[in-house]
Amino acid sequence: MKVVSFFADGRERFGALFDGQVVDFTRDAGAPSFASPRGIGSVLDLIEAGADGVALAENLLARHGNYSSSTIYSIDDITWRAPVLRPSKICCIAFNNTANSGRILRGPKHPALFTKPASALIGHLAAIECRPEYGRVHPEPELAVVIGRRAKDISAKDAYDHVFGYTIHNDITSPTMRDQDTFHYRAIHPKNECHREIEYVESWVSYPGRYKGSDTFACLGPWIVTKDEIPDPHALTVACFHRDVLITEDNTENLFYKVPELLEFISRYMTLEPGDIISMGTALRKSAQGGAVQNIDLNRFGGPISVTIDKIGTLTNTVTQLTG
Repeated sequence: MKVVSFFADGRERFGALFDGQVVDFTRDAGAPSFASPRGIGSVLDLIEAGADGVALAENLLARHGNYSSSTIYSIDDITWRAPVLRPSKICCIAFNNTANSGRILRGPKHPALFTKPASALIGHLAAIECRPEYGRVHPEPELAVVIGRRAKDISAKDAYDHVFGYTIHNDITSPTMRDQDTFHYRAIHPKNECHREIEYVESWVSYPGRYKGSDTFACLGPWIVTKDEIPDPHALTVACFHRDVLITEDNTENLFYKVPELLEFISRYMTLEPGDIISMGTALRKSAQGGAVQNIDLNRFGGPISVTIDKIGTLTNTVTQLTG
């Protein structure tokens, strides 16, 4: 099942894709049911309802033939939203591709995380906003995992029990703002582990608030594919296209840290809530035409930019330059 969030006829709605159209669940799922005594009003509510929520959605989808035309929308008549509108967090994994091994001069021996705010989210066909001060802005095509059940201190063997499904994330990044927000400084450390003396240690630190978390820097969608349709998330081709030209193509088998070990690691430090997004890392291989995603300066060249992942679909976004 492909679960979607969208805007149509003056309100936010949710439903599922069927035969190239969107079946709207908003009215029928909003009534009290076995899945939720207060009704289900969004994709996040559906995810939080667990197996009962999925069962309700499947029942509604199976009955779509009896619906009036007002509950079925053409994809041309809707505005796509990010499938989960307000996740508690978007966790992104840095340098999680085996192609990075030759680029890393020094780094941790465990997954490295950063988070994006929900305010950075946009859906399929929405515009990525660029300002002159953003400098260079490039795409990063990634598989994203959608959490289905709360996860805290879980083991890798139980990880998939906490997955609702999968979607596409284009992790928009500004290297210019990264450089601007990097400090080269002398960090204060205890000297010889003595709490009364200090020493200064040359250090570097960068904060991703702007260069990863600016508005529209988290393109997500077009929908969530439930996990039953993707038995192995590490056998999927990921491709990125700029103006229909292939920029990079890779496979999720090349991710260094896989879903089970990542969920085990992250849940040791952060409680993962239903609807949270785990972005698995960037596809990096060069295309036959040469170049890489870092060559695609969206602030200079504009869009559209698309990411296609096997068994999920294609996420496309335009680019708009803001002058104010």
